[in-house]
Amino acid sequence: MAHFKKKQSGTSQGVPTAAMPDVVFMLLIFFMVTTVLREVELQVQVNYAGAENIEKIEQKRLVSYIYIGPERLSGNRVGETKVQIDDALVDDMGSIRNIMYDKLMEEPRLIVSLRVDEDSEFGIITDVQQELRHAGTLRINYSTRREI
Repeated sequence: MAHFKKKQSGTSQGVPTAAMPDVVFMLLIFFMVTTVLREVELQVQVNYAGAENIEKIEQKRLVSYIYIGPERLSGNRVGETKVQIDDALVDDMGSIRNIMYDKLMEEPRLIVSLRVDEDSEFGIITDVQQELRHAGTLRINYSTRREI
């Protein structure tokens, strides 16, 4: 009786990796497009006032934050009350109107969230509210911390 030998090829069966760079590139582009980076470096100090009845905003993309509080100085010192929009301190109250009007034109459903230090001067807060009213940004809320 004759025994048959199985022929073996010299190549090994592997996973084809020719398309892997394309897949990695597509994933990289997907994550770059869908990721939202919104890091703001605070130049003012904000200690939120407490509240019992708060509501969370679900659509964070519609929110533009305005920070009002004492300016942070070097050496853990604080200065006078300042207004910060995005990463810049606002020196002229009239420029708030222009900045927020431009943001409103980009996003008509804009919500302005005021993040105010609990010890801030009320006159500055009133001035900011007046400028927001002139800009037409009438959807305003105040950020707080929950009272426990």
